[in-house]
Amino acid sequence: MVKVYRSTILPAPIEAVWDILRDFNGHDRWHPAIADSQIERGNPADRVSAVRRFRLTDGAELREQLLTLSDMETSFSYCLLETPVPLLNYVAHVRLAPVTDGDWTFWEWESRFDTPRGQEDALAALVGDDIYQAGFDAIRAEMGLEAA
Repeated sequence: MVKVYRSTILPAPIEAVWDILRDFNGHDRWHPAIADSQIERGNPADRVSAVRRFRLTDGAELREQLLTLSDMETSFSYCLLETPVPLLNYVAHVRLAPVTDGDWTFWEWESRFDTPRGQEDALAALVGDDIYQAGFDAIRAEMGLEAA
């Protein structure tokens, strides 16, 4: 099993960051890899079990399901249902925590998944760099924050 973990600190209040990340169908507005996204069956984006179908800028289509969402813990988790990339049994968790010294936000994004033998390092780098780190950078840009 592969585990990917990335974290960052954003110079913004947790409420402002959570307001953007909480929208399970909002990633197409800020993540550079996402071309468009929609929630299937007209369900609300914050309903646990909601499924988002989205297209990447390279044309690939994916489906992910919201597994948990907690406003109290400023966290959510989701899994991949369909993907052209062999990320098997992929489950990810996003958590925010307040950094009280300066009213900043600590953001961690992690996942675990299986993959065909020999592809572990390449797929861990893809997830960690092209998804998570690119997401951190995109939120900074979306919020007008300085780069880390």
